[in-house]
Amino acid sequence: MENKLTHFDHNGNAQMVDVSNKQETARVATAVSKIKVSQETLALIEAGKIGKGDVLGVARVAGIMASKQTSNLIPMCHPLMISNCQVDFEIDHEECAIHITATVKIVDKTGVEMEALTAATVAALTIYDMCKAVDKRMVIEGTHLLKKTGGKSGEFNFFEEELNE
Repeated sequence: MENKLTHFDHNGNAQMVDVSNKQETARVATAVSKIKVSQETLALIEAGKIGKGDVLGVARVAGIMASKQTSNLIPMCHPLMISNCQVDFEIDHEECAIHITATVKIVDKTGVEMEALTAATVAALTIYDMCKAVDKRMVIEGTHLLKKTGGKSGEFNFFEEELNE
């Protein structure tokens, strides 16, 4: 029986996937996350009155920096030369939340899903860190891969998969 789990060798030991023979292709991954905050905290963020500074500006930079450090955080990830990382925020007043979208691009032999997930997660953690002095009840949730293109396994769309189940 062929071992289809390439993160393990034939003895079941964890290993880094060998991408030596893969073709370089354009790859894009988008991940999302959300942080729920109190109404007061959301108002302070929008007014720029959080004591640590520009919450979303700092969270954007943190997400971009984190995407570039993914291989230092996730043991089996390859170090990659990311060509673009964009972190965007959408304030949801009705839900009292900030939606985070991180998109990472590369032309390489392996994908950037982990880099996009890391960017979205670290951006959320940074918002938490920037606001924890005024709101310790913030909740980070819903972090997942939204979409990916390129590579051997092709395209993935979170909502298309959900519809096919």
